Amino acid sequence: MNKISNTEAISRRKALALVGLGAVLGLAAATVSVSEAEAQTVGMQRRQGRRTGRQDRRQTRRTDRRT
Repeated sequence: MNKISNTEAISRRKALALVGLGAVLGLAAATVSVSEAEAQTVGMQRRQGRRTGRQDRRQTRRTDRRT
């Protein structure tokens, strides 16, 4: 039942590295938790619809030229 406990003092460099790692992980968790659905606005949906329409019309023109 003899436990030998070695208490080491943590260096400033190690402490700063741990704080930095915690900050990076905190920021990563915050950015991952934001979903894409929250970012969709009415304007963005309209823009996507116009873009899709342009792509469809462009594809139709290309197909018509080949035939």
